[in-house]
Amino acid sequence: MNKKQKKILFRIILSIIMLIVFSLLPITGIIKIASFLTVYFIIGYDVLIKAVRGIFNGRVFDENFLMTVATVGVFALALFEKSDDCLEAVAVMLFYQVGEFFQSYAVGKSRKSIIALMDIRPDYANIEIDGRLEKVNPDEVEIGTVITVNPGEKIPIDGIVEEGNSTIDTRALTGESVPRNSAEGDEVLSGSVNLTGVLKVKTTKAFGESTVSKILELTENAGSRKSVSEKFISKFSRVYTPAVCLCALLLAVAVPLFRTLVFNSEPLWQIWIYRALTFLVISCPCALVISIPLTFFAGIGGASREGILIKGSNFLESLSKAKTVIFDKTGTLTKGIFEVDAIHHGKYDNERLIELAALTESASAHPIAVSIKNAYKKEIDLSRVNSIKEISGKGVVANVDGIEVAVGNEKLMSELNIDYISCHSTGTIIHIASDGKYAGHIVIKDLIKDNSKAALSALKKNGIKKTVMLTGDYSSVADSVAKELEIDEVHSQLLPADKVDIVEQLINTCDGKSKTVFVGDGINDAPSLMRADIGIAMGAMGSDAAIEAADIVLMDDDPLKISTAVKASRKCMSIVYQNIIFSIGIKAICLILGAFGIANMWLAIFADVGVMILAALNAVRALKVKQRGKTAL
Repeated sequence: MNKKQKKILFRIILSIIMLIVFSLLPITGIIKIASFLTVYFIIGYDVLIKAVRGIFNGRVFDENFLMTVATVGVFALALFEKSDDCLEAVAVMLFYQVGEFFQSYAVGKSRKSIIALMDIRPDYANIEIDGRLEKVNPDEVEIGTVITVNPGEKIPIDGIVEEGNSTIDTRALTGESVPRNSAEGDEVLSGSVNLTGVLKVKTTKAFGESTVSKILELTENAGSRKSVSEKFISKFSRVYTPAVCLCALLLAVAVPLFRTLVFNSEPLWQIWIYRALTFLVISCPCALVISIPLTFFAGIGGASREGILIKGSNFLESLSKAKTVIFDKTGTLTKGIFEVDAIHHGKYDNERLIELAALTESASAHPIAVSIKNAYKKEIDLSRVNSIKEISGKGVVANVDGIEVAVGNEKLMSELNIDYISCHSTGTIIHIASDGKYAGHIVIKDLIKDNSKAALSALKKNGIKKTVMLTGDYSSVADSVAKELEIDEVHSQLLPADKVDIVEQLINTCDGKSKTVFVGDGINDAPSLMRADIGIAMGAMGSDAAIEAADIVLMDDDPLKISTAVKASRKCMSIVYQNIIFSIGIKAICLILGAFGIANMWLAIFADVGVMILAALNAVRALKVKQRGKTAL
C-alpha cells in the first residue's frame, strides 16, 4: 500500500469514527451541522478542490463536480428545511472515497506486474579495467566489449558467453520458471539473471537495442494505443455527463414549474431538488470510466508476466476477435534447426559429398548451409575455396580445389543445364554438381517444435476456425509438416511478397468482424506481420525487424503461448463487456427509480460507489493469465 492509499484509508477510518461519535452525542442544531461539516471536509476536501480546479480548467462535468454539487446540495436542503440531519451528504462523500480507495488498490495491484517487469532494467555493467571490475552505465558499453556478470546480477546487454558456464533465470523475459543452462558460445539476453557461475559475455548489441530495452519500450508505450472500447467510453462520458446534468436540472426546476403552471399544484421544490441531487449521484460514470481502462491495463500486465508483450489495448481487443491464424513455418512451427537426414545418388562417397557442399557453402549463414557445415564436423579451410557466387533463391556456385561445384535447389540445376535426380524423401533437397556433372543430393530436415501440435489443437479449442501455413520451402516439405500438425491450409515456395498477397486474400475472405493473425519470426516475415490485423513475433531470438513490425511479441519460442494470448484477450474483453452491461444496467434502473422518487440517496450511493467497486474488482481478474493456454475464466 503506497502513501496515498494509506492517507485515504486513515481519513476514511477517522471519518467513520467521528460520524459514529457525533451521531451518538446529544447535539443538535448548528453544532450538529458544524460537526458533520467537519467530517465532510476531512473526507472530501480533495474532491472539492478538484471540482473547483475542473471548473477553472474547463473540465466541469466530471465525477468530482457531480459529487460536490450533490453533497453541497444536501447540506443546502437541510439548512433550507431547518434540519440538522446532514448524514446523507457526509455518507455520499465517505462512500465515494471508499470506492476511490478500492479503485486505487485495484490499479495498484495490476500495476505491480508492470513494476515487476521494470525491475529487469539493469543498473550497471561490470568491465575489467587494470585487473579490477568497475561498474559502468550500460549505455556507455560499446558493441564487442567483454563484460563480467557475477552470480545474482542481471545481464545488462545481449551478448555471447566467451567464458564460464552458469544457469540463467529468464522468467522476467519469457515467463519460464525453469532456469536455462548457458555455456561458452551461447547467446544470453539482457534482463536475465545469472544464478550460479561467473560469466564473461561479449556484447553483440548496444544497450538501447538490447532485449531488455526493447521490452521496456514496448511495455511503456502500450497504454498509448487505446482500444475501440476505451475510445467509446471516453466519447460516451463526454456526452453522457452533460446530458445527465441537464436532466437533473430539469427535475429540479422544470418539473416543479410544470406542476405549478399546468396543474396549478404545489411545486414541492424540496422534493424535486432532492430527487435531482440523487439523480446526480446515481449518474456519476465512475464505474465505466475507471473499470474499462483498468481491465485492459490488467490484461496487458497479466500477459506481460507470462512473457507475452502486447503493444496496446487495441491489439488486445483485436486478438479477441481472431478467427484465422497464419503461421510462418521455419522458426515458428519448426525449430529452424536443420539436420542432414540422408545422402542419395552420390557420385562420391558421403564424406566427400558433404565436404564439397560445406566448402561451397562456407560463406553462407543460411540455416541450411549451417546444417551442412555442422555435418562436415571439421574446420573449413577457406584457402581451398574461391570465386564464390550466390544465386538468389537458387543456391551457390564456387571453385573448390580447382573444381567448379554447384550446391542448390532444382532451379539451380536447371539453370546450369544439369540433369538431376528428383528425391521422394520428405525434407529440403540440396542438389550438388561438380564440373557440370550431377554428384548427388542431400536431404535436410527441419525439426518440428515439441509444442507445435498442442498449440494448434489449443487454438482450435479456443475458437480459431482456420489455420494456415506459409513457407518458402518445397511443397513436399510443407505438406508433410502441415499433415503432421493438422493445419487446414498450406502454401509453399513463396517469396516474402507472395506471403503478403496471401495474407491480404485471407483478410478479404473474412467477414468484417473477424480478425486475421500472422505469426512469424524472421526479417522476411516483417511485411506480413504489418499487413495482418494482428502480427505476433515469435521468440526473443526473432529478428529486430519482426519485433518492430509485430503488435504482440512472445518472449520465447513456445507456440502454446499464442493460444494463451488469445484466451487472455477473450477473458479481458469478456470482463469489459460484463462491466459495461452491469454498470449501464444498474445506472439506468436506479436513474429511473431516482427520477420517480423511489430511490433515495443511499441507493444512489450503491449505484455509484458500489457499482464502481464491483466493476474495479471484476477488472482485476484480467490479471490472472496462466501459461500454456490454461487461463482460468
